[in-house]
Amino acid sequence: MQRIDLQRAQSANSHPARKDNMTADTSLVREFAPTGRLRAALNMGNAVLAHSRTARERPAGVTVDLARAFAGLLGVEVSFQEYDSAAHSGGALADGLADVAFLAIDPKRAERIHFTPPYVEIEGCYLVRNDSPLQDNAAVDQPGTVLVVGDGSAYELFLSRTLKHARLIKVPTSEEVVQEMLARTDTHAAAGVKQQLQADAARLGGVRLLPGRFMVIQQAMAMRRGGSEQAIAFLDSFIAQQKRTGFVADALARHGIEGATVAA
Repeated sequence: MQRIDLQRAQSANSHPARKDNMTADTSLVREFAPTGRLRAALNMGNAVLAHSRTARERPAGVTVDLARAFAGLLGVEVSFQEYDSAAHSGGALADGLADVAFLAIDPKRAERIHFTPPYVEIEGCYLVRNDSPLQDNAAVDQPGTVLVVGDGSAYELFLSRTLKHARLIKVPTSEEVVQEMLARTDTHAAAGVKQQLQADAARLGGVRLLPGRFMVIQQAMAMRRGGSEQAIAFLDSFIAQQKRTGFVADALARHGIEGATVAA
């Protein structure tokens, strides 16, 4: 498992959580931060949630804000672990190398991870070459079609379960998907998060997104399975309150993120 970097612990939180009288007793603090600080795994391959178009600091984004806010409720510092994919950040959480993570909800991942209710929804889309005969999402799943996907991503797990005819080629990270598709002659489409595909299309040219989406990706905060009922309820309540009080919506707007919506 590859970890890119471990950021220095940061306790400053310029955008505090809206507590609604939430308090964490000492047993919860020990459970969530057994090392004395909250180790938050970030998926830097997600351009929507772990990046910012406005903040100069790095890392920055809605997941960073949520991690700092949650650490503030616990009264501990937060250290950020940056990973290049959801598979790696989720693996770090499941293996006990991190205390919380931010991942798309998926039944395969849920075997080892507890997910909160979703806080943000983003779209999974297809991208094809400009001269491709493919014109809509329904036409993609047919014999002979080859898709490039990021290994272990939410959309790869979804497509691996649902596609009946198309074949998947898996690359290590989501950022490599479009480049790999264009580098090969046997591929017909790339699948990914809409914002990442749009950025790749603008950068590389010669490609277009199919209209609409093939899935809605629900992003949640996560902890390892096996935690106490009290800890699970506390984390779920934290996310629910950050949605209800406008914290998540404010974070998306503050970081200039478009195309992501706060989950109902």
